[in-house]
Amino acid sequence: METTIIKVGGMSCGGCVKSVTGVLTALDGVAKATVSLEAGEAAVEFDAARVNRAQLAQVIEDAGFDAA
Repeated sequence: METTIIKVGGMSCGGCVKSVTGVLTALDGVAKATVSLEAGEAAVEFDAARVNRAQLAQVIEDAGFDAA
């Protein structure tokens, strides 16, 4: 398992945090996603053999947020 931090822009409330957490944890290979509204980031624990960082960022962007 690997852990990465992804900066997430555009979150303004707890609902945004739930949305980002939901799309990340729905990905095959993601073990855990901890999203912080205050820090504007997501800490994601994932299996690099099943999903990569670009895919993590893409699902965040597909949900309507900015990922860096």
